[in-house]
Amino acid sequence: MPQVMVVARNFMDMVAALPAAKLDMLYDSAFICEAVLRSFPPLAKKYALQMLYVSAPMPAAAMEEWVLDEYASKHKVAIDRLLQLRVFVEVRDRRKEVSYKMNDKFQGNMQKYLVDGGSLPREPISSSVTGRLPTLTELENYALEQWECFLLQLINSSQVERGTSFSSSMMKTFQRGLLSSRDGDAPKLSENGFQFLLMETNAQLWYIMREYISSAEERGVDPTELISFLLELSFHTLGAAYSFNTLTDVQRIAIRDLAELGLVKVQQGRKDSWFIPTKLATNLSSSLSDSSASKEGIVVVETNFRLYAYSASRLHCEILRLFSRVEYQLPNLIVGAITKESLYGAFDNGITAEQIISFLKQNAHPRVADKIPVVPENVTDQIRLWETDRNRVDMVLSHVYEDFPSKDMFEQCCDLARDNGFLLWEDSKKMRLIVRVEFHQEMREFLRRQR
Repeated sequence: MPQVMVVARNFMDMVAALPAAKLDMLYDSAFICEAVLRSFPPLAKKYALQMLYVSAPMPAAAMEEWVLDEYASKHKVAIDRLLQLRVFVEVRDRRKEVSYKMNDKFQGNMQKYLVDGGSLPREPISSSVTGRLPTLTELENYALEQWECFLLQLINSSQVERGTSFSSSMMKTFQRGLLSSRDGDAPKLSENGFQFLLMETNAQLWYIMREYISSAEERGVDPTELISFLLELSFHTLGAAYSFNTLTDVQRIAIRDLAELGLVKVQQGRKDSWFIPTKLATNLSSSLSDSSASKEGIVVVETNFRLYAYSASRLHCEILRLFSRVEYQLPNLIVGAITKESLYGAFDNGITAEQIISFLKQNAHPRVADKIPVVPENVTDQIRLWETDRNRVDMVLSHVYEDFPSKDMFEQCCDLARDNGFLLWEDSKKMRLIVRVEFHQEMREFLRRQR
């Protein structure tokens, strides 16, 4: 069975994984405090604001009374998230009763921010220096074009290494999660790479940013500094120009890398250079559900497994080839079919039936998007059936035991394996049993003690 990619739902999953000392360092910035606050679920936001001017620890039992019993699970989720991000710190008194106190740095900076407002470490450049800047529409088209270019180069991965459009830091990011190569061969898409291509744009962005940050130390960059800059970037004004002179060396390299993905547009003047954040950058601190843009779908699937995509994009054509047979492409229409052979090719590459169905639903053309079901049931059912055809037999490494000296010994071994969840099969008449390979050492030790 292929492994399904797990994607952090937002930057805060990466922030929460930082050591406590580095997490506290991030809270030196009021903007990062605000980014953390707005990432919380509603109940956690409410608790953080309620505690903002409370200096004494609040007993956990008292906080439980803030919600009705039916919302106890949401209360637990909120408290867990506040603790994960060290906005709340757990303290215990002499009687070992648990209380929660707000992180001093977070509390102080948020109080100042609410009273005085905040200012970014850089201000936009005057239009007298930059001249005419791209309009928001032009900027959105640029971001889309850059992102599609990145995905196309990823699909044609054998040519990526020879290309010059990606920096070494971006290439390391690709090699880490999406491409694989053996014995000096040209890199090819991995299972994760194929699954990545069927994700929504925002999910793809989080995946790339997570890998980019995770590989920062290999490039000699502190991940905390990179996270801090990326979160700050989300507070910049969409479409405004910011000077390169306000950036550190690490930030300048990051901006160049982000420009390759369409998060910023870099421009060169007579004397100065500047960068312009796109919508992809200003959405960085939002969650997947908050930032998902309502884009118009392109795909219509018919009950006869015919597929029509109203698009002139080469990228859309290449993505559809991952799981369907593209028959021909007109100037604004791609025509194909979902076949058993095309799906088997997708399954071989690690793509799952549910990912294909999800892609078809998320990209449904407006004319069918409101229908129930969006994708015909006979098509979705058949896609799942063709996947199960390939997964009828699961290979499990195991050990077989036989020739037991007595019935009691056999039953003791069966009980031991069954209680630990490692028993795969038993035959009480012939006194044979099969256990998972992970249990072999413990089973041998048990038999040795019984002798």
